[in-house]
Amino acid sequence: MAKPKFITDRGELEKLAPMLKAPIKRQVFVCTGKSCSAVGGQEVMAEFSRILTEKGLRQGKESKGRNPLGEIVLTECHSIGFCSIGTAVMVYPDGTMYGQVQPEDAAEIVEEHLEKGKVVERLALIKL
Repeated sequence: MAKPKFITDRGELEKLAPMLKAPIKRQVFVCTGKSCSAVGGQEVMAEFSRILTEKGLRQGKESKGRNPLGEIVLTECHSIGFCSIGTAVMVYPDGTMYGQVQPEDAAEIVEEHLEKGKVVERLALIKL
């Protein structure tokens, strides 16, 4: 297997990965693994995606309707570690973990936590 080329030029890196220029503040992980999907994980993920994209907060390719300079990275994952009380959502780097999240909770988490910096206490399991 050929060794990958190591790129040192920042401009070249930014062309290949435009997100390097984005002012990313947080990453939201939504569990869509087996247990979380059984209680609406896919729907929670879809609602976060819809709201963040609508508000222009979701970082991503413009061709996908996202904002290349968005502040929030939304990531689907298959386990956060407490799927038995899913749907599990983690906000990084804050370290806040939410449990039993429903699609209708996504708007509150976006507005209160991601935009205003206030943890949604009724859903928070772990706060750092």
